[in-house]
Amino acid sequence: MKPLRIAEIFGPTIQGEGAVIGVPTVFVRAGGCDYRCSWCDSLHAVDSAYRHDWTPMTPEQVWAQVETLSGGAPLTVSLSGGNPAIQDFGPLIALGRSKGYDFVMETQGSVAQDWFRELSTLILSPKPPSSGETVDWARFEDCVARAEGAPTVMKIVVFDDDDYHWARAAADRFPSLPLYLQPGNHTPPPPDAEDAAIDMDGIMSRYEWLIDKTLGDRWFTPTILPQLHVLIWGNRRGV
Repeated sequence: MKPLRIAEIFGPTIQGEGAVIGVPTVFVRAGGCDYRCSWCDSLHAVDSAYRHDWTPMTPEQVWAQVETLSGGAPLTVSLSGGNPAIQDFGPLIALGRSKGYDFVMETQGSVAQDWFRELSTLILSPKPPSSGETVDWARFEDCVARAEGAPTVMKIVVFDDDDYHWARAAADRFPSLPLYLQPGNHTPPPPDAEDAAIDMDGIMSRYEWLIDKTLGDRWFTPTILPQLHVLIWGNRRGV
């Protein structure tokens, strides 16, 4: 079995965004990604220039750190990245679930894995035009199919009008998936920074714009959320 490439493991903290926002969580951030979004806020886990900082770990080694951080009390483990779907997290999920932990994963929906069905929640986050990436919808549909009944939702980050209209079209493609929208953080931290100044007024203005936009269009399907970790802790890397 190939070791997992791990950029960082941290927590407990609360999940800052998406379908499980506010849930106490330990994060396992994978190293490596098949995308390079223009506004990526976790380049230290994406760019291969940082691969020497990623630690090769067995599922047992990862799990030992998770249990230490959680004090052995079952909670939610979030698999993030990078794109965690490009690695085999199945054995880690099996190990943790046998001890009562829940697993949540967010991925852009570009790589499907059979172990998706073992997740407590699969968050598929297709990237809108502002990312500079193009979604392969056939692969995205394969990810939905591989989850095989595991709770699956869609989360889309919206930066501008083009992203907003793209999100509406994506929602029409997958009407059965609960939809979460959130405004993008236009001031992501530099990749080597633990903290960076943020434009809090700008972030709140974009959140208000997104709320007004959806309600004004009488589009009542999505749940509209902030990036809670940005509002509370600012641009601290990793949360």
